[in-house]
Amino acid sequence: MKKIYLDNAATTPLDPEVFEAMKPMMLEMYGNPSSTHSHGREVRTKIERARKTVAELLNTTPSEIFFTSGGTEADNTAITCSVEAYDLKHLITSKIEHKAVLQTAEKLEAQGKVKLSFVDVDSQGHIDYDHLNSLLKNNSRSMVSIMHANNEIGTLNDIGRIGEVCQEYDAVFHSDTVQTMGHFKHDLQALACHFIVGAGHKFNGPKGVGFLRVCKSKKIGRFVEGGGQERNHRGGTENVYGIVGLAKALEIAYRDMESHAKHIQGLKTRMIESLKSNVSGIEFNGDIREGHSLYTVLNASFPAHEDNDMLLFNLDINGISASGGSACSSGANTGSHVLTGIKADPERQGIRFSFGKYSTAEEVDYTVEKLVEILNPVHA
Repeated sequence: MKKIYLDNAATTPLDPEVFEAMKPMMLEMYGNPSSTHSHGREVRTKIERARKTVAELLNTTPSEIFFTSGGTEADNTAITCSVEAYDLKHLITSKIEHKAVLQTAEKLEAQGKVKLSFVDVDSQGHIDYDHLNSLLKNNSRSMVSIMHANNEIGTLNDIGRIGEVCQEYDAVFHSDTVQTMGHFKHDLQALACHFIVGAGHKFNGPKGVGFLRVCKSKKIGRFVEGGGQERNHRGGTENVYGIVGLAKALEIAYRDMESHAKHIQGLKTRMIESLKSNVSGIEFNGDIREGHSLYTVLNASFPAHEDNDMLLFNLDINGISASGGSACSSGANTGSHVLTGIKADPERQGIRFSFGKYSTAEEVDYTVEKLVEILNPVHA
């Protein structure tokens, strides 16, 4: 049976070039980077070279890059440590953020550390800038945490504009950039954003490694006790081969970004047009316009159907991997908080198809063909 992977927003396959870069760190350069002998110094050099690579690609300085276990840790750290370091009293986010942000914000509110406000979003997932301005105007010592692109529906936020609003009110700004890192260029010297994050496995790098960029104007305390690693901020022996792999993956992503974006956007457009032509009543969640949406993500909204609850299962039976929402919520029965947040019709089934550089037009066509068969078994 043909196997098709259209869940690249959840994770991406490891690029062979990345694997080759990681292999020596697994088999030959096994020293502890905190050790002062030659084995350790050799590995420490690789980590710092990786840090420099990431910093140069993002147009920032190596001292602002802290390696973490992934995007979730980076998001948690940025929010929690900022509230503590700057005695922030007000946290603004949206109801359609990733759970790494939402649950952290809710925990801080439950502990009585912050007042939590949710900025309004429209039916496509765009934030209401007037409302954001009002929330900041009426609340001092605020932090804003708004993602660059939504992981379920793909809608892009203008984080440059958000940063300017935050500057006006002297607010701390954090953006979850996990879905856009490696797919869009980030010029951090030009962006008024104090904290951004990345996760290697979202751009064909290894799992279990990410980074947090902390703007030099903001200082946060130690976020993992137990050692002096990551400039005394994150204790624990570094994930050396993960760090080297992440840097290589980001380097490749930037090198090939233009061609990959053109290829992947073409697949997304192809699927949109094919679904419109072949599935009666099809709609799409989020803003699907090119330039206003992640080119890697398409959230299709299927009409109410007796087999809606089985749609993902039937795709899987036909060898097609897709998602009903954020991969971090897999197995949950509560539905998508993102679709709820944009007031999507609860009777319609939302399926997220997410594309990568290894996806093909043939896979898109096969997927639509199988969807038609599943939805119209008598006529297929």
